[in-house]
Amino acid sequence: MDQLDTTADQIRAEFEQMNTARDQAYQRSRELISLCARAIRAIHREEWAPAEALIAEAQKATQVMVEGVHDYPNLYHAGYTQDAVKEFVEANLTYALVRNVPLPTPQDLSTEGSTWLNGLAEATTELRRRILDIIRHGHSDEAERLLDVMDQIYSQLVTFDFNDSITGGLRRRTDTVRAVLERTRGDVTNSLRQAQLEEALKNVESRLKG
Repeated sequence: MDQLDTTADQIRAEFEQMNTARDQAYQRSRELISLCARAIRAIHREEWAPAEALIAEAQKATQVMVEGVHDYPNLYHAGYTQDAVKEFVEANLTYALVRNVPLPTPQDLSTEGSTWLNGLAEATTELRRRILDIIRHGHSDEAERLLDVMDQIYSQLVTFDFNDSITGGLRRRTDTVRAVLERTRGDVTNSLRQAQLEEALKNVESRLKG
């Protein structure tokens, strides 16, 4: 029975180490999500330098969190861990899409393909907020560019017809992107028509004055 006690003590020690890693990962995931939310808020405010600083800080936080669960695959794939990494991807991709620069790849962000795609889907929905902010100040070509980007991304996401166990629930997020895209297309169309009407009225007014 001495062997039983020894084995049980070893397993208990392993569990305690895993539990500590789990607690740390959970806390770090919450901190990472907060950083990413602040980065996205800065992006929408066009505060580029603070956004870049927050994304850089989030990258370090992601690395620390992932390294902390390196020896525990079940913790790495846990919902709270992957959700936090997804938020990190979303912040990076939102920045790239809004600034019209190349998208960082899964390799650039040290993340898995499924997490990257889910982050892309959520970044796409952030573009609606950006577009609405633009058209509140009058229609512009930038709103149309972002709408086209949303359409291109949706056209790619919808091709990933795999089980949720593989994609991490991508199908549900793709459906959300489709709904957001349709609403945004209507908003941009109405904005364009309003801009065209205002331009036509200005032309008529100009001719009458002439």
